[in-house]
Amino acid sequence: MGRLTTHILDTANGVPGAEIKVELFRVNGSSLELLRTVFTNTDGRTDSPILDTEEFATGKYQLVFHTAPYFTLRGVELPDVPFLDDVVIRFGIADTHAHYHVPLLVSPYSFSTYRGS
Repeated sequence: MGRLTTHILDTANGVPGAEIKVELFRVNGSSLELLRTVFTNTDGRTDSPILDTEEFATGKYQLVFHTAPYFTLRGVELPDVPFLDDVVIRFGIADTHAHYHVPLLVSPYSFSTYRGS
């Protein structure tokens, strides 16, 4: 059975993105179904895979990383309307036996992602 994991790195401060709220949605046409809400640990990872059960199915998914609260707690002054409040990554799962790792490299004004291993 495959699994979905993530790892958040705060590239502005050179540290893991700890205690960041992450939501996983299944995309069903124009609607979203919330599957999980998790928080990253001190290493910027979740304690267990975000998805690895019978729910791990082919289809479109969306991860929402709530980054503005993280940077605010670190003392970063953000505008009233932050440039990156939430980082949304929509992706597809085609192989239910594969490991899908979605790292997020983030700062208050930029982000990058890729399919990791």
